[in-house]
Amino acid sequence: MSKPSDLVQGTLDLLILKILALEPLNGWSIGLCLRDISGEVLQVSDGSLYPALHKLEQEGWITAEWKPSENNRRAKVYSRTRLGRRQLEKEAADWERLSTAISHVVRLEEA
Repeated sequence: MSKPSDLVQGTLDLLILKILALEPLNGWSIGLCLRDISGEVLQVSDGSLYPALHKLEQEGWITAEWKPSENNRRAKVYSRTRLGRRQLEKEAADWERLSTAISHVVRLEEA
């Protein structure tokens, strides 16, 4: 199981924006979705997830609205903004470039 400290700096923003591309979700559901999609490899603590959501909201990349949840409690539901869509495109391209470069190094043949 990866911890946020195991993730490359800044990838949590990318992952949240990508998950919110699927549908608007509350924080708890975002964490579950990340865990499920990654085959339980990525699990983000509330102490990392909620500050990241707050930061994304401050940047204008997501918006939040209080709505009733499945169990009839109020939950803050997050959605991507137009700026968030553009930021996702940028961060996804950066990630592809970085992960390709890392893969080249990892696959080097040993002497």
